[in-house]
Amino acid sequence: ITSLKFDQVVALESPDFPSLSMIYAKKPKFPARVYASKVPKLAIFICEMPLPMSTHRPVAYTLLKWAKDHGCRQIVPLEGLPAVAEVPISGEPQVWGVGSTDRARAELEKREIPQLESGMIAGVTGVLLNEGRWRDVDVIALLAEARLSVPDATAAVSLVRVLDTLLPEISIDLEPLQHQAKLLEEHLTKLKQQARSVVPPEPIPSEMYR
Repeated sequence: ITSLKFDQVVALESPDFPSLSMIYAKKPKFPARVYASKVPKLAIFICEMPLPMSTHRPVAYTLLKWAKDHGCRQIVPLEGLPAVAEVPISGEPQVWGVGSTDRARAELEKREIPQLESGMIAGVTGVLLNEGRWRDVDVIALLAEARLSVPDATAAVSLVRVLDTLLPEISIDLEPLQHQAKLLEEHLTKLKQQARSVVPPEPIPSEMYR
């Protein structure tokens, strides 16, 4: 968002969301926000809080409607795919793609992005993929092998690198993100710890399964 100089255009709020305010540059912000730019024509949804399971479908439906109303050709959710606990992640984490339509899968093949053959995807991303297939909307989920017990900035860098390949109209400078990966992990860990005090745990261990 910072490197592409996007502006915030809307925020998502619901009585079912945790009661949180994110403070940046001394100013409060809603945890769920949409940023957009005219050149390139792109929108980014960011959510800095764990969403209760009861809100997954409403949030996904809202994003689908917003994308349709604004003529978005694709929806690209980014997620972490649980790494095997006993096997350490060495080198750059693997990234897979899942497409909701034949068009989306053809785009993944064209960009030489490996596709997940089988598995289970939960949460907002799972709803987006199912509804995308049902409504004939191109949803391309990018999934990076990650340590889900802690924020994994290395996996985030891998996701952004593949996103840069998927969307040729943008050019993302990854060097600052790579340098700031450790600081980002520490910041996200702190936010996650703070969120635990206001968000009760849900009975689901992770967002993806292979």
